[in-house]
Amino acid sequence: MSQVLSCSFACAMHGVEGLIVRVETDAWASTPAISIIGLPDRSLNESGSRVRSALINSGFMLPAGHLLVNLSPADVRKEGPGFDLPIALALLAQDNQVVPPALADYVMLGELALDGSLRAVAGTLPMLIAAKRANIPKAIVPFANRSEAALIPDVEAYAVPTLADAVAVVLGNGAKFRVGCEATPASADPDDGDDFADVRGQLIAKRALEIAAAGGHNVILVGPPGCGKTMLARRMPSILPPMTQDESLDVTAIYSIAGLLGNAPHIVHRRPFRAPHHTSSRIALVGGGTVPRPGEVTLASRGVLYLDEIAEFPRATLEVLRQPLEDGTVTIARAAGSCTFPARFSLVASMNPCPCGQRGERNADCRCDDAAVERYRSRISGPLLDRIDLHVNVVRVPYGELSGTQHAEGSAAIRARVVAARKRQRARSRTLNAYLRNADLRLHAALEEPSSALLEGVMQRERLSARSFDRIVRVARTIADLAGSDRVARDHLAEALLYRRM
Repeated sequence: MSQVLSCSFACAMHGVEGLIVRVETDAWASTPAISIIGLPDRSLNESGSRVRSALINSGFMLPAGHLLVNLSPADVRKEGPGFDLPIALALLAQDNQVVPPALADYVMLGELALDGSLRAVAGTLPMLIAAKRANIPKAIVPFANRSEAALIPDVEAYAVPTLADAVAVVLGNGAKFRVGCEATPASADPDDGDDFADVRGQLIAKRALEIAAAGGHNVILVGPPGCGKTMLARRMPSILPPMTQDESLDVTAIYSIAGLLGNAPHIVHRRPFRAPHHTSSRIALVGGGTVPRPGEVTLASRGVLYLDEIAEFPRATLEVLRQPLEDGTVTIARAAGSCTFPARFSLVASMNPCPCGQRGERNADCRCDDAAVERYRSRISGPLLDRIDLHVNVVRVPYGELSGTQHAEGSAAIRARVVAARKRQRARSRTLNAYLRNADLRLHAALEEPSSALLEGVMQRERLSARSFDRIVRVARTIADLAGSDRVARDHLAEALLYRRM
Protein backbone atom coordinates (compact mmCIF):
# COMPACT_ATOMS: atom_id res chain seq x y z
CA MET A 1 0.00 0.00 0.00
CA SER A 2 1.25 3.46 -0.78
CA GLN A 3 1.98 5.93 2.02
CA VAL A 4 0.78 9.54 2.22
CA LEU A 5 1.30 11.47 -1.00
CA SER A 6 3.27 14.71 -0.72
CA CYS A 7 4.27 17.47 -3.06
CA SER A 8 6.42 20.59 -3.34
CA PHE A 9 6.95 23.24 -6.00
CA ALA A 10 9.99 23.74 -8.20
CA CYS A 11 10.54 25.74 -11.37
CA ALA A 12 11.74 24.81 -14.87
CA MET A 13 12.90 27.11 -17.66
CA HIS A 14 11.07 27.19 -20.98
CA GLY A 15 12.98 29.59 -23.19
CA VAL A 16 13.35 32.71 -21.05
CA GLU A 17 10.18 32.06 -19.05
CA GLY A 18 9.94 30.22 -15.76
CA LEU A 19 7.38 27.40 -15.47
CA ILE A 20 6.16 26.18 -12.08
CA VAL A 21 6.63 22.41 -11.68
CA ARG A 22 4.72 20.33 -9.15
CA VAL A 23 7.01 17.72 -7.52
CA GLU A 24 4.85 14.80 -6.36
CA THR A 25 6.19 11.84 -4.40
CA ASP A 26 4.79 8.44 -3.53
CA ALA A 27 6.22 5.36 -1.83
CA TRP A 28 5.38 1.69 -1.49
CA ALA A 29 6.90 -1.36 0.13
CA SER A 30 9.55 -2.71 -2.18
CA THR A 31 13.28 -2.72 -2.77
CA PRO A 32 14.65 0.75 -1.75
CA ALA A 33 15.10 2.95 -4.82
CA ILE A 34 14.29 6.43 -6.15
CA SER A 35 12.67 6.75 -9.57
CA ILE A 36 12.10 10.13 -11.25
CA ILE A 37 9.54 10.51 -14.03
CA GLY A 38 8.09 13.49 -15.89
CA LEU A 39 10.59 13.98 -18.74
CA PRO A 40 13.79 14.60 -16.73
CA ASP A 41 17.16 15.01 -18.42
CA ARG A 42 20.28 13.03 -17.46
CA SER A 43 21.51 15.41 -14.75
CA LEU A 44 18.05 15.42 -13.18
CA ASN A 45 17.88 11.62 -13.31
CA GLU A 46 21.01 11.63 -11.14
CA SER A 47 19.21 13.71 -8.49
CA GLY A 48 18.08 10.57 -6.69
CA SER A 49 21.62 9.66 -5.67
CA ARG A 50 22.49 13.23 -4.64
CA VAL A 51 19.29 13.62 -2.62
CA ARG A 52 19.80 10.26 -0.85
CA SER A 53 23.32 11.19 0.31
CA ALA A 54 22.35 14.79 1.21
CA LEU A 55 19.43 13.62 3.37
CA ILE A 56 21.46 11.00 5.25
CA ASN A 57 24.50 13.27 5.73
CA SER A 58 22.23 16.05 7.01
CA GLY A 59 20.82 13.79 9.74
CA PHE A 60 17.46 12.98 8.14
CA MET A 61 15.93 9.59 7.44
CA LEU A 62 15.20 8.47 3.91
CA PRO A 63 11.62 7.18 3.60
CA ALA A 64 11.51 3.42 3.34
CA GLY A 65 10.59 1.47 0.23
CA HIS A 66 10.49 2.41 -3.44
CA LEU A 67 10.20 6.19 -3.84
CA LEU A 68 8.57 7.63 -6.94
CA VAL A 69 9.05 11.29 -7.90
CA ASN A 70 6.76 12.75 -10.56
CA LEU A 71 7.46 16.15 -12.15
CA SER A 72 4.29 17.73 -13.49
CA PRO A 73 3.45 18.83 -16.16
CA ALA A 74 4.90 15.72 -17.72
CA ASP A 75 5.06 17.06 -21.29
CA VAL A 76 7.69 19.73 -20.52
CA ARG A 77 11.31 18.65 -20.41
CA LYS A 78 13.07 19.39 -17.11
CA GLU A 79 16.81 19.78 -16.97
CA GLY A 80 19.54 20.63 -14.51
CA PRO A 81 20.22 19.87 -10.86
CA GLY A 82 18.09 22.73 -9.50
CA PHE A 83 15.28 20.28 -8.63
CA ASP A 84 17.32 18.59 -5.88
CA LEU A 85 15.99 20.74 -3.02
CA PRO A 86 12.25 20.43 -3.80
CA ILE A 87 12.65 16.68 -4.31
CA ALA A 88 14.39 16.34 -0.94
CA LEU A 89 11.71 18.37 0.89
CA ALA A 90 8.90 16.41 -0.77
CA LEU A 91 10.51 13.13 0.33
CA LEU A 92 10.84 14.40 3.91
CA ALA A 93 7.14 15.23 3.84
CA GLN A 94 6.46 11.67 2.66
CA ASP A 95 6.85 10.32 6.20
CA ASN A 96 6.00 13.58 8.04
CA GLN A 97 9.54 14.67 8.91
CA VAL A 98 8.23 17.93 7.40
CA VAL A 99 4.54 18.86 7.64
CA PRO A 100 3.23 18.39 4.04
CA PRO A 101 0.85 21.41 3.97
CA ALA A 102 3.75 23.74 4.83
CA LEU A 103 5.40 23.07 1.46
CA ALA A 104 2.46 24.54 -0.48
CA ASP A 105 3.61 28.12 0.23
CA TYR A 106 7.11 27.72 -1.21
CA VAL A 107 8.82 27.39 -4.54
CA MET A 108 12.26 25.83 -4.03
CA LEU A 109 15.44 25.98 -6.08
CA GLY A 110 18.85 24.51 -5.46
CA GLU A 111 21.42 21.86 -6.25
CA LEU A 112 22.45 19.64 -3.34
CA ALA A 113 26.01 18.60 -2.61
CA LEU A 114 26.50 15.20 -0.99
CA ASP A 115 27.05 16.82 2.42
CA GLY A 116 23.71 18.64 2.21
CA SER A 117 25.02 22.08 1.29
CA LEU A 118 23.25 24.03 -1.44
CA ARG A 119 24.88 25.26 -4.64
CA ALA A 120 23.76 28.15 -6.82
CA VAL A 121 21.48 27.69 -9.83
CA ALA A 122 21.16 29.81 -12.96
CA GLY A 123 17.90 31.56 -13.81
CA THR A 124 16.81 32.40 -10.27
CA LEU A 125 15.26 35.73 -11.30
CA PRO A 126 12.88 34.43 -14.03
CA MET A 127 11.97 31.50 -11.77
CA LEU A 128 10.93 33.84 -8.95
CA ILE A 129 8.99 35.96 -11.43
CA ALA A 130 7.12 32.76 -12.37
CA ALA A 131 6.41 32.12 -8.67
CA LYS A 132 5.00 35.63 -8.35
CA ARG A 133 2.72 35.08 -11.35
CA ALA A 134 1.56 31.75 -9.89
CA ASN A 135 0.71 33.47 -6.56
CA ILE A 136 3.21 31.39 -4.60
CA PRO A 137 4.15 33.80 -1.81
CA LYS A 138 7.49 32.39 -0.64
CA ALA A 139 10.70 30.95 -2.06
CA ILE A 140 13.73 29.08 -0.78
CA VAL A 141 16.94 29.59 -2.79
CA PRO A 142 20.64 28.79 -2.27
CA PHE A 143 22.54 31.35 -0.20
CA ALA A 144 24.71 32.12 -3.24
CA ASN A 145 21.59 33.37 -5.06
CA ARG A 146 20.48 35.73 -2.27
CA SER A 147 21.28 38.95 -4.17
CA GLU A 148 19.26 37.83 -7.17
CA ALA A 149 16.34 36.79 -4.96
CA ALA A 150 16.27 40.27 -3.44
CA LEU A 151 15.36 41.77 -6.80
CA ILE A 152 11.74 40.53 -6.56
CA PRO A 153 10.13 42.33 -3.60
CA ASP A 154 6.75 40.60 -4.06
CA VAL A 155 8.14 37.15 -3.16
CA GLU A 156 9.21 36.43 0.43
CA ALA A 157 12.56 34.80 -0.25
CA TYR A 158 14.82 32.81 2.09
CA ALA A 159 18.44 32.17 1.14
CA VAL A 160 19.83 29.10 2.91
CA PRO A 161 23.27 27.48 2.82
CA THR A 162 22.21 23.89 3.61
CA LEU A 163 19.34 21.43 3.36
CA ALA A 164 18.92 21.47 7.16
CA ASP A 165 18.43 25.25 7.03
CA ALA A 166 15.78 24.85 4.30
CA VAL A 167 13.92 22.42 6.58
CA ALA A 168 14.14 24.97 9.40
CA VAL A 169 12.55 27.61 7.15
CA VAL A 170 9.64 25.31 6.27
CA LEU A 171 9.15 24.48 9.97
CA GLY A 172 8.91 28.21 10.75
CA ASN A 173 12.34 28.62 12.35
CA GLY A 174 14.21 30.35 9.52
CA ALA A 175 13.56 34.06 10.06
CA LYS A 176 17.31 34.79 10.02
CA PHE A 177 17.52 33.54 6.41
CA ARG A 178 14.91 36.04 5.15
CA VAL A 179 16.30 38.06 2.23
CA GLY A 180 15.89 41.81 2.65
CA CYS A 181 14.67 43.62 -0.47
CA GLU A 182 17.28 46.35 -0.31
CA ALA A 183 17.96 48.71 -3.18
CA THR A 184 20.64 47.22 -5.39
CA PRO A 185 23.36 49.29 -7.03
CA ALA A 186 22.40 50.36 -10.53
CA SER A 187 24.54 49.74 -13.54
CA ALA A 188 26.54 52.58 -15.06
CA ASP A 189 24.67 55.60 -16.32
CA PRO A 190 24.51 55.94 -20.12
CA ASP A 191 26.83 58.95 -19.83
CA ASP A 192 29.61 56.79 -18.37
CA GLY A 193 32.16 55.16 -20.64
CA ASP A 194 32.12 55.60 -24.42
CA ASP A 195 30.88 58.93 -25.77
CA PHE A 196 30.42 60.32 -29.27
CA ALA A 197 32.40 63.38 -28.16
CA ASP A 198 35.49 61.17 -28.58
CA VAL A 199 34.81 60.67 -32.30
CA ARG A 200 36.34 63.30 -34.59
CA GLY A 201 34.71 63.87 -37.98
CA GLN A 202 32.47 61.09 -39.39
CA LEU A 203 29.40 63.35 -39.43
CA ILE A 204 27.54 61.16 -41.94
CA ALA A 205 28.15 57.99 -39.92
CA LYS A 206 27.09 59.71 -36.69
CA ARG A 207 23.93 60.94 -38.35
CA ALA A 208 23.13 57.44 -39.61
CA LEU A 209 23.59 55.96 -36.12
CA GLU A 210 21.35 58.68 -34.68
CA ILE A 211 18.62 57.74 -37.18
CA ALA A 212 19.11 54.05 -36.41
CA ALA A 213 18.81 54.70 -32.66
CA ALA A 214 15.73 56.90 -33.09
CA GLY A 215 13.75 54.40 -35.18
CA GLY A 216 15.17 51.03 -34.07
CA HIS A 217 16.79 50.49 -37.48
CA ASN A 218 19.73 48.29 -38.52
CA VAL A 219 22.89 49.81 -40.02
CA ILE A 220 26.03 48.63 -41.80
CA LEU A 221 29.26 50.67 -41.87
CA VAL A 222 31.54 50.13 -44.86
CA GLY A 223 35.03 51.59 -44.87
CA PRO A 224 38.79 50.93 -44.78
CA PRO A 225 40.58 49.54 -41.71
CA GLY A 226 41.25 52.11 -39.01
CA CYS A 227 38.64 54.65 -40.11
CA GLY A 228 36.63 54.35 -36.86
CA LYS A 229 33.87 51.82 -37.61
CA THR A 230 34.30 49.92 -34.34
CA MET A 231 34.68 53.14 -32.36
CA LEU A 232 31.38 54.39 -33.78
CA ALA A 233 29.56 51.11 -33.18
CA ARG A 234 30.65 50.86 -29.54
CA ARG A 235 29.12 54.26 -28.86
CA MET A 236 25.70 53.32 -30.21
CA PRO A 237 24.31 52.29 -26.76
CA SER A 238 25.27 55.70 -25.37
CA ILE A 239 22.65 57.43 -27.55
CA LEU A 240 19.84 54.94 -26.89
CA PRO A 241 17.19 55.99 -24.33
CA PRO A 242 17.53 54.64 -20.78
CA MET A 243 15.66 51.38 -20.33
CA THR A 244 12.27 51.34 -18.67
CA GLN A 245 11.75 49.25 -15.53
CA ASP A 246 10.09 46.45 -17.53
CA GLU A 247 12.91 46.45 -20.10
CA SER A 248 15.52 46.29 -17.33
CA LEU A 249 13.76 43.35 -15.71
CA ASP A 250 13.53 41.52 -19.06
CA VAL A 251 17.24 41.98 -19.75
CA THR A 252 18.17 41.00 -16.19
CA ALA A 253 16.12 37.80 -16.48
CA ILE A 254 17.90 36.87 -19.73
CA TYR A 255 21.30 37.51 -18.15
CA SER A 256 20.27 35.44 -15.13
CA ILE A 257 19.47 32.45 -17.36
CA ALA A 258 22.82 32.84 -19.12
CA GLY A 259 24.69 33.17 -15.80
CA LEU A 260 26.03 36.64 -16.70
CA LEU A 261 24.98 38.58 -13.60
CA GLY A 262 28.22 37.79 -11.77
CA ASN A 263 28.72 37.27 -8.05
CA ALA A 264 26.70 40.35 -7.08
CA PRO A 265 23.49 40.21 -9.16
CA HIS A 266 21.78 43.52 -9.81
CA ILE A 267 19.14 44.97 -12.08
CA VAL A 268 20.74 45.71 -15.45
CA HIS A 269 20.14 49.34 -16.38
CA ARG A 270 22.58 49.75 -19.26
CA ARG A 271 21.45 48.52 -22.66
CA PRO A 272 23.30 45.39 -23.81
CA PHE A 273 26.11 45.56 -26.34
CA ARG A 274 27.15 42.18 -27.74
CA ALA A 275 30.00 41.74 -30.21
CA PRO A 276 30.47 38.03 -31.09
CA HIS A 277 33.62 37.01 -32.97
CA HIS A 278 33.30 36.03 -36.63
CA THR A 279 34.20 32.42 -35.73
CA SER A 280 30.97 32.10 -33.71
CA SER A 281 28.70 29.23 -34.71
CA ARG A 282 25.04 29.47 -35.65
CA ILE A 283 24.04 28.08 -32.27
CA ALA A 284 26.19 30.68 -30.49
CA LEU A 285 24.54 33.42 -32.54
CA VAL A 286 20.83 32.54 -32.32
CA GLY A 287 20.77 29.95 -29.53
CA GLY A 288 20.08 26.24 -29.49
CA GLY A 289 21.55 23.06 -28.12
CA THR A 290 19.86 19.85 -26.98
CA VAL A 291 18.08 21.97 -24.38
CA PRO A 292 17.70 25.34 -26.13
CA ARG A 293 19.69 28.15 -24.56
CA PRO A 294 19.71 31.84 -25.55
CA GLY A 295 22.28 33.00 -28.10
CA GLU A 296 23.87 36.36 -28.84
CA VAL A 297 20.74 37.77 -30.54
CA THR A 298 18.80 37.20 -27.33
CA LEU A 299 21.57 38.51 -25.08
CA ALA A 300 21.53 41.67 -27.24
CA SER A 301 17.77 42.11 -26.88
CA ARG A 302 16.80 45.72 -26.02
CA GLY A 303 20.32 46.75 -27.05
CA VAL A 304 22.88 46.45 -29.83
CA LEU A 305 24.33 43.44 -31.66
CA TYR A 306 27.62 44.39 -33.34
CA LEU A 307 29.03 42.15 -36.07
CA ASP A 308 32.55 43.39 -36.80
CA GLU A 309 33.86 42.36 -40.23
CA ILE A 310 30.51 40.81 -41.09
CA ALA A 311 31.84 39.47 -44.40
CA GLU A 312 34.19 37.18 -42.43
CA PHE A 313 31.25 35.35 -40.83
CA PRO A 314 30.28 32.15 -42.66
CA ARG A 315 27.37 32.87 -44.97
CA ALA A 316 25.29 30.06 -43.48
CA THR A 317 25.77 31.60 -40.03
CA LEU A 318 24.59 35.01 -41.20
CA GLU A 319 21.49 33.59 -42.85
CA VAL A 320 20.07 32.53 -39.48
CA LEU A 321 19.72 36.23 -38.66
CA ARG A 322 16.84 36.64 -41.11
CA GLN A 323 14.05 35.62 -38.72
CA PRO A 324 15.22 37.66 -35.69
CA LEU A 325 15.79 40.75 -37.87
CA GLU A 326 12.31 40.45 -39.37
CA ASP A 327 10.25 39.25 -36.38
CA GLY A 328 12.19 40.31 -33.29
CA THR A 329 12.11 36.71 -32.02
CA VAL A 330 13.91 33.47 -32.73
CA THR A 331 12.21 30.08 -32.46
CA ILE A 332 14.31 27.01 -31.65
CA ALA A 333 12.63 23.66 -32.42
CA ARG A 334 13.83 20.39 -30.94
CA ALA A 335 12.39 16.90 -30.60
CA ALA A 336 11.36 17.61 -27.01
CA GLY A 337 9.52 20.78 -28.08
CA SER A 338 10.17 24.31 -29.24
CA CYS A 339 10.67 27.62 -27.48
CA THR A 340 10.80 31.23 -28.58
CA PHE A 341 13.46 33.67 -27.40
CA PRO A 342 13.19 37.47 -27.65
CA ALA A 343 15.57 39.06 -30.17
CA ARG A 344 14.53 42.71 -30.50
CA PHE A 345 17.89 44.41 -31.05
CA SER A 346 19.50 46.98 -33.32
CA LEU A 347 22.07 45.40 -35.64
CA VAL A 348 25.25 47.37 -36.31
CA ALA A 349 27.57 45.66 -38.79
CA SER A 350 30.86 46.73 -40.29
CA MET A 351 32.97 45.53 -43.21
CA ASN A 352 35.76 46.57 -45.56
CA PRO A 353 34.92 47.73 -49.09
CA CYS A 354 37.12 44.97 -50.57
CA PRO A 355 39.35 42.10 -49.39
CA CYS A 356 42.35 44.39 -48.80
CA GLY A 357 40.20 47.20 -47.45
CA GLN A 358 41.68 50.00 -49.55
CA ARG A 359 39.23 50.23 -52.46
CA GLY A 360 38.02 53.76 -53.15
CA GLU A 361 40.70 55.37 -50.98
CA ARG A 362 42.78 58.18 -52.42
CA ASN A 363 46.47 57.32 -52.92
CA ALA A 364 45.77 53.75 -51.76
CA ASP A 365 47.33 50.73 -53.43
CA CYS A 366 44.28 48.48 -53.88
CA ARG A 367 44.98 45.52 -56.16
CA CYS A 368 41.57 43.82 -55.82
CA ASP A 369 39.92 43.33 -59.20
CA ASP A 370 36.17 43.62 -59.68
CA ALA A 371 35.68 39.85 -59.50
CA ALA A 372 37.46 39.67 -56.13
CA VAL A 373 35.37 42.52 -54.78
CA GLU A 374 32.18 40.86 -55.99
CA ARG A 375 33.12 37.55 -54.35
CA TYR A 376 33.91 39.36 -51.10
CA ARG A 377 30.64 41.28 -51.00
CA SER A 378 28.59 38.25 -52.05
CA ARG A 379 29.39 36.64 -48.70
CA ILE A 380 26.44 38.71 -47.47
CA SER A 381 23.28 37.68 -49.27
CA GLY A 382 20.92 40.14 -50.89
CA PRO A 383 17.97 39.19 -48.63
CA LEU A 384 20.09 39.87 -45.54
CA LEU A 385 21.28 43.23 -46.88
CA ASP A 386 17.66 44.08 -47.65
CA ARG A 387 16.93 43.77 -43.92
CA ILE A 388 19.62 46.34 -43.06
CA ASP A 389 18.01 49.77 -43.33
CA LEU A 390 21.02 52.08 -43.54
CA HIS A 391 24.15 51.45 -45.63
CA VAL A 392 26.87 53.96 -44.73
CA ASN A 393 30.23 54.57 -46.38
CA VAL A 394 32.81 55.55 -43.76
CA VAL A 395 35.98 57.34 -44.91
CA ARG A 396 39.28 58.06 -43.24
CA VAL A 397 39.33 61.19 -41.09
CA PRO A 398 41.70 63.90 -42.41
CA TYR A 399 44.65 64.88 -40.23
CA GLY A 400 43.25 68.36 -39.71
CA GLU A 401 40.13 67.01 -38.01
CA LEU A 402 42.09 64.50 -35.93
CA SER A 403 44.53 67.12 -34.64
CA GLY A 404 41.98 69.93 -34.25
CA THR A 405 40.80 71.26 -30.90
CA GLN A 406 37.12 71.66 -31.78
CA HIS A 407 34.91 69.52 -29.56
CA ALA A 408 32.50 67.06 -31.19
CA GLU A 409 28.87 66.75 -30.13
CA GLY A 410 28.48 64.45 -27.16
CA SER A 411 26.19 61.46 -26.70
CA ALA A 412 23.90 63.29 -24.27
CA ALA A 413 22.82 65.86 -26.88
CA ILE A 414 22.25 63.16 -29.52
CA ARG A 415 20.36 61.00 -27.04
CA ALA A 416 18.00 63.88 -26.23
CA ARG A 417 16.97 64.07 -29.91
CA VAL A 418 16.60 60.29 -30.05
CA VAL A 419 14.36 60.28 -26.96
CA ALA A 420 12.19 63.06 -28.43
CA ALA A 421 11.83 61.20 -31.75
CA ARG A 422 10.89 57.95 -30.00
CA LYS A 423 8.35 59.79 -27.89
CA ARG A 424 6.67 61.05 -31.09
CA GLN A 425 6.59 57.52 -32.52
CA ARG A 426 5.10 55.92 -29.41
CA ALA A 427 2.47 58.66 -29.09
CA ARG A 428 1.49 58.08 -32.72
CA SER A 429 1.58 54.28 -33.01
CA ARG A 430 2.88 52.84 -29.68
CA THR A 431 5.93 51.35 -31.37
CA LEU A 432 9.08 52.35 -33.21
CA ASN A 433 9.08 52.97 -36.94
CA ALA A 434 11.20 49.87 -37.62
CA TYR A 435 8.43 47.67 -36.18
CA LEU A 436 5.38 49.39 -37.66
CA ARG A 437 2.81 47.18 -39.34
CA ASN A 438 2.50 47.83 -43.07
CA ALA A 439 -1.00 49.24 -42.68
CA ASP A 440 0.22 51.72 -40.05
CA LEU A 441 3.22 52.61 -42.21
CA ARG A 442 0.96 53.57 -45.12
CA LEU A 443 -1.13 55.65 -42.73
CA HIS A 444 1.66 57.47 -40.90
CA ALA A 445 4.23 57.73 -43.70
CA ALA A 446 2.10 58.53 -46.74
CA LEU A 447 4.24 60.05 -49.51
CA GLU A 448 3.15 63.20 -51.29
CA GLU A 449 3.48 63.48 -55.06
CA PRO A 450 7.03 64.94 -55.29
CA SER A 451 8.35 62.33 -52.83
CA SER A 452 6.48 59.49 -54.53
CA ALA A 453 7.89 60.44 -57.94
CA LEU A 454 11.43 60.59 -56.52
CA LEU A 455 11.17 57.14 -54.94
CA GLU A 456 9.57 55.62 -58.04
CA GLY A 457 12.45 56.82 -60.21
CA VAL A 458 15.11 55.48 -57.83
CA MET A 459 13.40 52.10 -57.48
CA GLN A 460 13.17 51.64 -61.25
CA ARG A 461 16.74 52.73 -61.83
CA GLU A 462 18.27 50.71 -58.96
CA ARG A 463 15.84 47.74 -59.27
CA LEU A 464 15.10 47.85 -55.56
CA SER A 465 12.91 45.21 -53.96
CA ALA A 466 9.57 45.70 -52.22
CA ARG A 467 11.36 45.18 -48.90
CA SER A 468 13.80 47.97 -49.83
CA PHE A 469 10.84 50.26 -50.54
CA ASP A 470 9.42 49.43 -47.12
CA ARG A 471 12.74 50.07 -45.35
CA ILE A 472 13.36 53.37 -47.14
CA VAL A 473 9.95 54.72 -46.15
CA ARG A 474 10.48 53.65 -42.53
CA VAL A 475 13.84 55.44 -42.39
CA ALA A 476 12.29 58.55 -43.98
CA ARG A 477 9.56 58.50 -41.34
CA THR A 478 12.25 58.41 -38.61
CA ILE A 479 14.14 61.31 -40.21
CA ALA A 480 10.90 63.29 -40.21
CA ASP A 481 10.41 62.47 -36.52
CA LEU A 482 13.92 63.72 -35.71
CA ALA A 483 13.00 66.94 -37.54
CA GLY A 484 9.73 67.20 -35.59
CA SER A 485 7.65 66.90 -38.76
CA ASP A 486 4.23 65.24 -38.95
CA ARG A 487 4.62 64.47 -42.65
CA VAL A 488 7.37 62.82 -44.68
CA ALA A 489 8.72 65.56 -46.94
CA ARG A 490 10.85 65.15 -50.07
CA ASP A 491 14.00 66.15 -48.15
CA HIS A 492 13.41 63.42 -45.59
CA LEU A 493 12.99 60.81 -48.31
CA ALA A 494 16.05 62.06 -50.20
CA GLU A 495 18.22 61.64 -47.10
CA ALA A 496 16.83 58.12 -46.55
CA LEU A 497 17.76 57.20 -50.12
CA LEU A 498 21.36 58.30 -49.48
CA TYR A 499 21.65 55.51 -46.92
CA ARG A 500 20.48 52.78 -49.30
CA ARG A 501 23.60 52.49 -51.47
CA MET A 502 26.97 51.04 -50.51
